[in-house]
Amino acid sequence: MKKNYRKFAGVLTALCISTVWTAGCTKYEEIDMSQVKETAAQEGSSLEETQQPPAEQALAEETGEGSAPGISALEAPMAQAPAPNFTDVSDTVYIRGSQVRLRTSPTTASTNNISAVLNNGTALSRTGDSDDWCRVNYQGATLYVSKAFVTTQNTAGTSAGAGTGNSGSGTVNQAATAASTGSGSTGNAAGSGAAAGTQTADKTSITVDSSWRFAEFSMIKTGAATLYKSTAENRKGITVCVNAGHGTNGGGSVKTLCHPDGSAKVTGGSTGAGAVKAIAVSSGMTFKDGTPERDVTLALALALKPKLLAAGYDVVMIRESSDVQLDNIARTVIANNTADCHIALHWDSSESDKGAFYMSVPNVASYRAMEPVASNWQKHNNLGENLISGLRGAGVKIFSGGSMEMDLTQTSYSTVPSVDIELGDKVSDHSAGTMEVLANGLLAGINSFFGQ
Repeated sequence: MKKNYRKFAGVLTALCISTVWTAGCTKYEEIDMSQVKETAAQEGSSLEETQQPPAEQALAEETGEGSAPGISALEAPMAQAPAPNFTDVSDTVYIRGSQVRLRTSPTTASTNNISAVLNNGTALSRTGDSDDWCRVNYQGATLYVSKAFVTTQNTAGTSAGAGTGNSGSGTVNQAATAASTGSGSTGNAAGSGAAAGTQTADKTSITVDSSWRFAEFSMIKTGAATLYKSTAENRKGITVCVNAGHGTNGGGSVKTLCHPDGSAKVTGGSTGAGAVKAIAVSSGMTFKDGTPERDVTLALALALKPKLLAAGYDVVMIRESSDVQLDNIARTVIANNTADCHIALHWDSSESDKGAFYMSVPNVASYRAMEPVASNWQKHNNLGENLISGLRGAGVKIFSGGSMEMDLTQTSYSTVPSVDIELGDKVSDHSAGTMEVLANGLLAGINSFFGQ
């Protein structure tokens, strides 16, 4: 049956392409119908897929990685439709579902127009409305989102507890728990198949889903991160991933590809320029007083978490102990699929008390043209600039201009705003009081980035 269905789809494709070119239709019609299967399932299906309207269920179907793409009766008219006419509006809509994609043009015929991936409950300023699309403003950019995945009511945090453990005592982040409910499609590289999650009263354990984009590049991925949901009255529906650098036993003896396309590093660092593979997770440096860097990054992460929760952010903690079996790619992939930004905490190996700075995206044409860097590098740098501004405002010493260009594994695989921030070096003070100051500065930078 599937084989005959695909054969029919192929015939339909040829007929449609022929019709498009002879009719001289708009550019939104000039598409190969076999490419249309990159649809709303990759844009993010909601947790309770069985409760979606029938049209949304059809749009959320996936053929699976490596199989020939099919085409539904619903998708054909979507792909052939001319450019939509938008009515100007001015209101607020909220993302409905997990890992919903915002695009630079109102079409799902290509993945090249994906600009951002957002989670359930994220508020957007809507400026235009059509039959199938909303025109929205996000971080100063005009983008488009399928109307199937927005609502005028903020539904963040309203789905019932699911999974194992004390499932009735809390709400569950949709992106982190669809696997535990049995819903969500598999084979979705964008993450709408959802994370494997175990719900307890106040937190959700998140493990790497093998269907997630870039998950196959990770070599150490048996560990789990933890999602905490804010109980603040001003809960924002925004999730911040806090990554305490280092802290993976055995990570120094394993290597992973520096870039997903297999190309070589364009700058030096802990791994030299020209290398194709880098250490999966380094052990980090040791402060002059003998304290391992992994302990200090963890101390800051633990100081930052309660401040974020109190401010209304949900938080994904990559690590809350001395060891988590997640390499740099696994950590990045978890952030990509569960959070709205990814902040990795580090200290530099110099001994000059140089101050804080972030690792900016190298100004190298080939690197900035490589996906997913091409679609996200400006967001990475924008996040870094906001964090430095927040730290500066808290009285933290800033190194030079506040940034240093560096080709990092984290940046090379990130599809959400992501930054490695260095909070000082080997001789910098890392007392509990300093952790509080740094955490306050980072919170201020996060608030600034999200316009809070």
